[in-house]
Amino acid sequence: MKALVLSGGAGTRLRPITHTSAKQLVPVANKPVLFYGLESIAAAGITEVGIVVGDTAQEIEAAVGDGSRFGIDVTYIPQESPLGLAHAVLISRDFLGDEDFVMYLGDNFIVGGITDLVEEFRERRPDAQILLTKVPDPRSFGVAELDGAGRVVRLEEKPSQPRSDLALVGVYLFTPAVHEAVRAIAPSARGELEITHALQHLIDSDRRVASTVIDGYWKDTGNVADMLEVNRSVLERLDPHHEGSVDEETEIIGRVRIEAGAVVRASRIVGPAVIGAGTVVERSYIGPSTSIAENCRITDSEIEYSIVLSGSSLEGVGRVEASLIGHDVEITPAPHIPAAHRLVLGDHSRVQISG
Repeated sequence: MKALVLSGGAGTRLRPITHTSAKQLVPVANKPVLFYGLESIAAAGITEVGIVVGDTAQEIEAAVGDGSRFGIDVTYIPQESPLGLAHAVLISRDFLGDEDFVMYLGDNFIVGGITDLVEEFRERRPDAQILLTKVPDPRSFGVAELDGAGRVVRLEEKPSQPRSDLALVGVYLFTPAVHEAVRAIAPSARGELEITHALQHLIDSDRRVASTVIDGYWKDTGNVADMLEVNRSVLERLDPHHEGSVDEETEIIGRVRIEAGAVVRASRIVGPAVIGAGTVVERSYIGPSTSIAENCRITDSEIEYSIVLSGSSLEGVGRVEASLIGHDVEITPAPHIPAAHRLVLGDHSRVQISG
């Protein structure tokens, strides 16, 4: 069995971060989201992995390399433009061959991994198996409709009037039957080859599409709110340890990881939180659900429920929360500007100025 990991896409919902970084490499608890997926694939016993890459291919390849650090062998598959999930399957035909495979969206996060799902698929071996979860607003997802026996009967992509509240999670398992399906479908109204259309083609061709409804934790980390929520969830499971330097004036409460080379002085850190290698925290407050990456500097500031990427600094900032701060950002107080009015008034003007 092989794996196909999708790591293209522009990441428009995470801009401006994704103007300069791949969305799959934005860190959660100081580790790129993509890495959690690759670790889950390796834990399921899958070693041959194709990664579909787009404009950020160079960055993805630099981060993942040949895959040996994860115990996998990686092949990179270029996609000229993001033309849909089914298009990614279409262009990966040579890599996939005639083997079963799992398709994993590189910006999705599933607590607990996919090992049980892969084992279930190997035992039952339907033509396709999808993961579903209930969501409050299905209009932003692919949506599945099940019959009374729990079988998948219809799939729609981002419907304006969803027939159910069951959204497709970004993990799919396929036999080679899907290759005929992705060749048979036409682009949708938005110009993409939709995987929901390929799945519907399988259903209409009397192929067996199985589903598993999960009630565990899943997030598509495509926007800032979900990224911060995933960060919080991962930090809740943090293994606390202190490898950096912490002085006697510092108070540490709860699950906190301080990585090697970090320095914390005269500060208060309330976990769950992680302080990256080489980061300096002085006279500051780091609140719960906060990840500070490597080589940052936090001085005379307060921050919580946030992600700070490498090389950034906060100096003299009273309070920052619910924020995603990119690489090499500098945040400082605005200079004090005396209040004044500058006027150019014509003849016979009448002006009232308050305060």
